[in-house]
Amino acid sequence: MPTIRMLKTFRAVARTGSFAAAADKVALTQAAVSLQMRGLEQALGRQLFDRSARQIVLSRQGHEIRPKVEQILDLLDELEATPAGSMQGPVAIGAVVSVIGALSLGVARLKTAHPGLDVRLLSARSDELTVMVEQGEVDIAAVVARPDQTLPDTLKWTPLYTEPLMLIVSREITDTDPRRILASYGFLRFDRRVRTGVVVDQALTALGLEVNEYLELNSIETIVALVRKNVGVTVLPQLHRAGWQTDPSLRLISIAQPAILRTVGMIERASYGRSGITAAIIDTLHD
Repeated sequence: MPTIRMLKTFRAVARTGSFAAAADKVALTQAAVSLQMRGLEQALGRQLFDRSARQIVLSRQGHEIRPKVEQILDLLDELEATPAGSMQGPVAIGAVVSVIGALSLGVARLKTAHPGLDVRLLSARSDELTVMVEQGEVDIAAVVARPDQTLPDTLKWTPLYTEPLMLIVSREITDTDPRRILASYGFLRFDRRVRTGVVVDQALTALGLEVNEYLELNSIETIVALVRKNVGVTVLPQLHRAGWQTDPSLRLISIAQPAILRTVGMIERASYGRSGITAAIIDTLHD
């Protein structure tokens, strides 16, 4: 029969990718980790690791049981820790860069109201955060919806808000026609390796808008700063709480009616039971 200790050690090995790194996580020697994993394989009657490579990797059967092990240990953590809706204890929250500012302000207010919360905030790309939530490294994350709207069954999605894609130009540009502006001025493109960049690229293609490519950058703040200096123009989602529409250096022009939207939402593991914290975090972004 597998023990809880074996399952926790298996989770550490799966997350770190090595017996040595897992040993540090679970306070065992590397030999003890190896022995426990042999015992787990015998108890389950499955080969969970491919030991033929230079580095230990999960076998197909190891990948198959990993979500179940994570779910079992999540449920045990809920029983051992605070009640499901309790506003105390550790919680790891992630967000894409364009959301982290608004999220951090809301979390700060939540922390003031509930000092027993031990909050860790981090920022990463939507795809990276999705993996981190699924693997249990992060509890909740604010991410951009995938263009194909697919998520694993192990994750739960809660929409937060939508943001219209807008043509953003310097106040010095007096033209109001998006097609002429995009063809005439250098285009500052947001990184197409991330979801927001994909949403923008798909919108431009769908609308048949040709752009005068100038620079591709992975920082929305840097792009907008360059637009303020009239270095170029851009198409970006009108960020929640960014205040661009009242910025005296910028003009926002609609590129489509009805607007093309970027959707931001929260993801968490389907087995994550601290619904009170999730609801409170969502409320901070709706305020």
